[in-house]
Amino acid sequence: MVHKTKGIILRTVKYGDTSIITTVYTELFGVQTYIVKGVRQSSKKSQGKANYFQPAAILEMEVYHNELKQMQFIKEYQWSFFYERIFFDVVRNAVAMYVIELLQHSLKQPEAHPELFYFIENTLQQLDKGNDSLIANLPLLFTLQLGSELGFRILGEYNNETMVIDLQEGSFVKDVPLHQHYLSNETAKITSQLLASNNYEEAAKILLNRNIRKELLQAYQTFMQLHITGFGELRSVAVLQELFA
Repeated sequence: MVHKTKGIILRTVKYGDTSIITTVYTELFGVQTYIVKGVRQSSKKSQGKANYFQPAAILEMEVYHNELKQMQFIKEYQWSFFYERIFFDVVRNAVAMYVIELLQHSLKQPEAHPELFYFIENTLQQLDKGNDSLIANLPLLFTLQLGSELGFRILGEYNNETMVIDLQEGSFVKDVPLHQHYLSNETAKITSQLLASNNYEEAAKILLNRNIRKELLQAYQTFMQLHITGFGELRSVAVLQELFA
């Protein structure tokens, strides 16, 4: 049966001489794997088609879907949103690859989650058009909000009684925990501000120096590792820390 759905490209690998296998986070079906035939042919008809399947691309697709099969097929595809800068701007592209790698490590099940799809879609669109401050703070807010969407939001807020975040428990607490996975004082306060932000424009107004941003990015990766089995290490974290240094 053929369905129309939006999709965000997560990963693409070559398949055979002319085709690809692409992993897509779809609006209707969650994470799905598709074979796309003939897009790497040298013919005039196929020229440029592989560009549609770059990681972070947002597509409108017609797909064949059979719940009994692990590999599906794409019938038709076109741009849903055409980036002006993400594929060409080094910094924006690096942030986009962080977003995509974070999703690759976080999305373990194929179930549909439309609200999460729209959140990711909006994040990438904001990244394409946002200013420098928004771009710099976007990875931090996205990581926190992704955790919330997946069911492990950091509970509470920073105040005189709760100046520590226990990353293992996922909450603001009064005392420093016995383990090493926590944030305190300034980093806890900034995290509280980020959690209170309603959108990326608000988060962009939070002024951070490079050392704080570096510490938070590493801590948020640890937070995800603590709450997602087999999460692993994000290679893109080091790239972002270097770019924003």
